[in-house]
Amino acid sequence: MGLVLGLVLLIWFGSGFFIVTEGQKAVVMSFGRFSHIAEAGFQWRMPYPFQSHEIVNFTGLRSAEIGTTVVSQATGLRDSSMLTQDQNIVDIRFTVQYRLKDARAFVFENADPISAVTKAGESAVREIVGRSEMNAVLYEQRDALAIDLVKLIQLQLDRLKAGILIVNVNVSSVQPPEQVQSAFEEAVKASTDRTRFKKEGETYAREVINKAGGAAARLKEEATGYAAQVVAQAEGDSDRFRRVLEEYKKAPGVTRDRLYIDTMREVYSNATKVMVDSRSGSNLLYLPLDKLVQQVQSSAIQSVQQAQPVASGGSTIDVTPTTPSITDVRARDTARTRDREGR
Repeated sequence: MGLVLGLVLLIWFGSGFFIVTEGQKAVVMSFGRFSHIAEAGFQWRMPYPFQSHEIVNFTGLRSAEIGTTVVSQATGLRDSSMLTQDQNIVDIRFTVQYRLKDARAFVFENADPISAVTKAGESAVREIVGRSEMNAVLYEQRDALAIDLVKLIQLQLDRLKAGILIVNVNVSSVQPPEQVQSAFEEAVKASTDRTRFKKEGETYAREVINKAGGAAARLKEEATGYAAQVVAQAEGDSDRFRRVLEEYKKAPGVTRDRLYIDTMREVYSNATKVMVDSRSGSNLLYLPLDKLVQQVQSSAIQSVQQAQPVASGGSTIDVTPTTPSITDVRARDTARTRDREGR
């Protein structure tokens, strides 16, 4: 009898041993009251009913779906539908990812902490949407919605002392009701087209501005070069004038004649007329310069024609003189000069 009693006591005493795996924690309770936290490993506590334990997954990532597709019979809307500040209805569904940060609070402070996460998520999203307009929720502040949800859900769970840490919120769906969804899709398309056209216009404006800037820089460089050229030429003319003035002061008559001769030479260098002094009593011998020039040009043209090779078809290339009109003009001027001398 004593052996059986000892064996029972040994089994009862051995029931206090338990194993906590990696990533878990055990909440040990004495007569239902919190005693301590047992970490991972082989642990022992007082046998029941003196002590008991509850193992919780401490580091594992958990998730909760917020917003269902169940349609309410009273309103005809989904459970995930909510009202915005501008009196529009929007449907939002998202997933909350969380893990434990306090095993004691998770076990003792709330009867159903997982349901608390769902209720806190629903309350937070309705609060955020209720103070926002529909365009902001759908388009403008959609990326910021998840960040605001993380902060607000964490704040509510901390008030409940749930011992839960919100890791992330993934917004899966933000859309208007099905009855008006097509109209909103057209509005989104129009907004996208507007953004695309705006970017194309900005790109074209940058191209035009860059081209105009390059053309302006080129014109500016050309103007700078032209200004430098004009200034240099003006300075050279000024220096030349000063040197001529100095020579003129030394010998005015000689300098004046030299300037006159240089000017006349420059003027008549390209003239086709032959000027002859026809003053009365002049014994100047008249030379038919125009005839001599015509003879020289005719001789040159004949020599070119004789030296021109015969073409493959037996015909020669004709070289047409380009100066008969000039020679005729000189002949007429010479005839008029002789008439004036005879008179």
